[in-house]
Amino acid sequence: MTINDDGFNHQMKYDYIIIGGGIVGISTAWQLQQRHPSKKILLLEKESQVAMHQTGHNSGVIHAGVYYAPGSLKAQFCREGASATMAFCQQHDIHYEQCGKLIVATNELEYQRLLDLHQRCGENQIDARLLTQQQLNALEPNITGVGAVEVKQTGIVNYRQITAKMAELLTELGGEIRFDSQVVGIDEQSDKVSVQIDTLGKRGEKLQKKVQGDFLIACGGLMADRLTVMMGIEKDFQIVPFRGEYYQLPARHNQVVKHLIYPVPDPELPFLGIHLTRMIDGSVTVGPNAVQGFKREGYGKINFSLRDTAQMMAFKGFWKVAKNNFKTGLVETKNAWWKPGYLKLVQKYCPQIEVADLLPYPAGIRAQAVLGDGTLVHDFLFAQSPRSLHVCNAPSPAATAAMPIGSYICDKVADSQQ
Repeated sequence: MTINDDGFNHQMKYDYIIIGGGIVGISTAWQLQQRHPSKKILLLEKESQVAMHQTGHNSGVIHAGVYYAPGSLKAQFCREGASATMAFCQQHDIHYEQCGKLIVATNELEYQRLLDLHQRCGENQIDARLLTQQQLNALEPNITGVGAVEVKQTGIVNYRQITAKMAELLTELGGEIRFDSQVVGIDEQSDKVSVQIDTLGKRGEKLQKKVQGDFLIACGGLMADRLTVMMGIEKDFQIVPFRGEYYQLPARHNQVVKHLIYPVPDPELPFLGIHLTRMIDGSVTVGPNAVQGFKREGYGKINFSLRDTAQMMAFKGFWKVAKNNFKTGLVETKNAWWKPGYLKLVQKYCPQIEVADLLPYPAGIRAQAVLGDGTLVHDFLFAQSPRSLHVCNAPSPAATAAMPIGSYICDKVADSQQ
């Protein structure tokens, strides 16, 4: 057995190679190792630690599954995932709060939509209570609305902590995690999959290495489409990044709400809208919006990648999405740069917040799979080859649903190997 100075065992052929150290990839690897204790499992992550992208840049909400179509994988996974997430936190002493959320209607049109959401809660087996204006005011004196739906199962947590704990459990079971290991090529053969990676040696020097496995599972998030291309899988989708920009309220507003406060979503728009979120550290954030991104991993205020933008512009589905959502895109872009416009969406249900209260906070990037005809993929999307399974779209609530998603992936892998 030979281990070179880069730390890799170059004579070992792994049973499973997983790409991606976000919560979905880590959850999958951890559950796979539990199912197959004697199997050799390797997880590759291009960053220096887990949860550096979508997992570590979300709002930290444990979703109940209100909005998702009854019978969809999202609805099923979210309901199961919320319970599993809270149980995991209890078992491993990770702080979380089941603070609940209120979906607030501010006019008659929204109230009619709210009634539909309340009915959907029942269809999705979610315990929800319809509140009058007086009941809303009693629960949240700082929130203005004509009515609301209360969803008590919703909670908050730090998903980086959950992911780090799963990674620790994975390695305790014998799984291997290699950080600073970026996949640059994949070659599928009849008896194995070879993965070419750019990695770092023990002295920090850049190295190019190859690892081999019987089966590959790709949980690449923002890079999901590029991994399918490396694998030679034909695809009719592309990842289009959308920036979700947040603000944090000053500490004096940490008690402005007791619940998470969500607007009633417009069914004509693809995203939920700006909401007030209590964070697990005690602070309160406002957001996110949904602004077209021009860099897949661009978390600063001004971000641009020539490669990412050129690939996006060359994709016919992008232009169809842009055309179908042109007006909304202009409004979102304007509000991203003009705080009073952003603030107006918050003051609709929380009028005491002022422009000076909107303090800087890190943005998130949503990896949105878009089909060639311009359809936004709202449910989970997978692609397969004889020796690989690719998670092509894992939209919100992927963090909440990470454990049932991981179990589902393990089942699909088992089925493909029979």
